[in-house]
Amino acid sequence: MATAVERVAYAAGQAARVGWYMGQYLLANRISPPELPKVDMPEGTGFPKTADILADLRELLRRDWQNIDDGLYRLPHDLVRDPRRLLADAARFLRDVPEVARRRKEQANSEVFREPPAGTEKLPRYYRQNFHYQTDGYLSDRSARLYDHQVEVLFGGGADAMRRQALVPVARYLRGKPVRRMRLLDVASGTGRFLTFVKDNYPKLEVTALDLSQPYLQEARRNLSPWSGVNLALAPAEGLPFADASQDVVTCIYLFHELPAKVRAQAAAEMARVLKPGGLMVLMDSLQLGDKPQFDGLLRLFPVAFHEPYYAHYIGADIQGLFTDAGLEPDGTVNAFLSKVMAFRKPGAT
Repeated sequence: MATAVERVAYAAGQAARVGWYMGQYLLANRISPPELPKVDMPEGTGFPKTADILADLRELLRRDWQNIDDGLYRLPHDLVRDPRRLLADAARFLRDVPEVARRRKEQANSEVFREPPAGTEKLPRYYRQNFHYQTDGYLSDRSARLYDHQVEVLFGGGADAMRRQALVPVARYLRGKPVRRMRLLDVASGTGRFLTFVKDNYPKLEVTALDLSQPYLQEARRNLSPWSGVNLALAPAEGLPFADASQDVVTCIYLFHELPAKVRAQAAAEMARVLKPGGLMVLMDSLQLGDKPQFDGLLRLFPVAFHEPYYAHYIGADIQGLFTDAGLEPDGTVNAFLSKVMAFRKPGAT
């Protein structure tokens, strides 16, 4: 059980965090007011009010604290961030806002395809886009440095708290097991943000951060440098460079909504392949239509506001079916603010 001091520290830290990132969201909209095309909505489509979104964010933070208090995971390792880094990232983010707005207005989403950064020409075509209309897509050091900050602004300071919800099934699975002899693979690890929470809670667990972007893997290396037992792998989710049944836990955070349907199925099959019998698969991604009906309009608007070419298909797709078709068994689904966590087990001995 957490202490009273930790409770106060968490409450103060999260209040400051939400205020910091929401303030930048509002400022960004003043710098470049969003100009969005009209989106045809089915009759009766729900659309959340600001009060609904804030209430859901408060519920996420309440649950995050409860998980800490219940001992499922520790207080965030970087609850107090370096103010110099916070200010530098905010300045980078705000400088990039006009360029993002320009791309949105011009529907310019293929700059990194037309003028590919060196060494990226052979990456899959679906990946060589300016996702989110962001500068350089996922293909530069600049993008990797800014990504986590951009996501926190988008989610009003709730992105890390959402990621930590994926720790819950991991914590329950690892309880009582010989962690130092186990392996966790994080597919599409990006900057390694989720793995920092994994390693902070399980420093003896061997982990692998896998991603398609070399700059993002380098950022992951920096973020995970305080811990040993960290491996990096440059590869796609649909072609994992690991032996069958080699991983005890596989996690995947915010990837599937950015994959074409065919690649999603291939990625699910690959994750099931490398998972050991009795192993745990945890997928975290965006809500889908019907998960929270009052948010359906927001989900339909998202791929228009942010270049997400596969999102409109994702929100109506049977994601659970991809994993059951690959031989895994559902082990629970939980909504977490604008995301949801889906857990699966591979049949066989633990």
